[in-house]
Amino acid sequence: MVENQASQTSTATELGRTKKYALGTQANRLFMAEQSYNLLNFGRGVAAPWGGAGWLDDFGRIDPSHGVHTWISCRMSHVYSLGVMLGFPGAEEIVDTMLAGLNGPLHDDEHGGWFSSINLQGPEPNKICYQHAFVMLAASSAYVIGRPGAEELLDKAIATYDKFFWDDQAGMAVDTWNTEMTKKDTYRGINANMHSTEAFLAIADATGNEDYRKRAGRIVHNVVEWSKKNNWRIPEHFSQDWVPDFEYNADNKDDQFKPYGATPGHGIEWARLIAQWALSTYGKDSAQAEPFITAAQELFNRAVKDGWDVDGQPGIVYTTDWKGNPVVHDRMHWTIAEAINTSSTLFAATGKPEYADWYSKFTRFMDEHLVDHVNGSWFHQLDASNHVIGTVWPGKSDLYHAFQSTLIPFNDPALSIATAVKRAN
Repeated sequence: MVENQASQTSTATELGRTKKYALGTQANRLFMAEQSYNLLNFGRGVAAPWGGAGWLDDFGRIDPSHGVHTWISCRMSHVYSLGVMLGFPGAEEIVDTMLAGLNGPLHDDEHGGWFSSINLQGPEPNKICYQHAFVMLAASSAYVIGRPGAEELLDKAIATYDKFFWDDQAGMAVDTWNTEMTKKDTYRGINANMHSTEAFLAIADATGNEDYRKRAGRIVHNVVEWSKKNNWRIPEHFSQDWVPDFEYNADNKDDQFKPYGATPGHGIEWARLIAQWALSTYGKDSAQAEPFITAAQELFNRAVKDGWDVDGQPGIVYTTDWKGNPVVHDRMHWTIAEAINTSSTLFAATGKPEYADWYSKFTRFMDEHLVDHVNGSWFHQLDASNHVIGTVWPGKSDLYHAFQSTLIPFNDPALSIATAVKRAN
């Protein structure tokens, strides 16, 4: 009798877990809403005294050794703009402090553009497209909620980006200028273009300016063509003429932003952005959307085949070589966050149950391996055995990827998340 009761209890517990991770259930919605709140609560001390965002440590405290980064300030402004719409107490003040940093010390009033970061030694040299894409995203989200100065910041960010980073002939963004904005680096990269695509779609949704959705489409077309020619592994690094450089950073394989080889997480993230662009441009049932929804599925399927559970442990490896063999076996938290987003988006776009199944796998992995149930937020880096490490991503720098994954699965996949949440409220 006791054994029978124990078996029934175990079955009921597992059923509860299954519902907790299953897309479309009330149990999953409640679980993810809890994650939303916990993340916002963890990051509430992010504001640096002089404006902008500090780098958060394992306990949600600012780690002053990292200085203040433009990309973190932008991401946290975006996150807490969403927090304003969700009614999180104090979110408005956090957004305003992030905007003060972006309008103040992080902006180069002499030469234009935004420094990548500032610390006690001064600003980091060079001006990087990646950072400027996030300024546009942050400003567009603050514009959606009507924060003071957001529209002016958005106009300034777009003007700077259009002048220095957008190459209209190539239909792609260049990557890096020197600090004085007088000399352009020859390197070209996909990562900055990925976040530029995200920002362009956000601008189009927030302002109604469809030119930026069309611009996003030009990038999407290029990425799809390059990927199709490379067995759906996205070339990450290019020469100034947009010739893929497959050996770039071969001696620095785990670089934070420009790692060697293919990055399965980027294949997954691009899959969502391509699907979002296609759905917003053509609609779900359009024949014109179908090739891009198919391409998104190819990218996702290739990425999870190459990256998921390849070490006898669940999780997605950071990078692979061009044949799909793992290179850096560590797992970064953002890959699972984007996998949650993309699997739910592809399920919405196709109705195929396999994507709902993937969503459940990824959400369970997140809960069991990434969520810090003691100190809050998500661990940012795990090793091949899913033990917490911090060689590439020490601490818990920001909330952007994790927080978006608690909202994107439950909103219109054709819309950028700030506009989607506003329309759903």
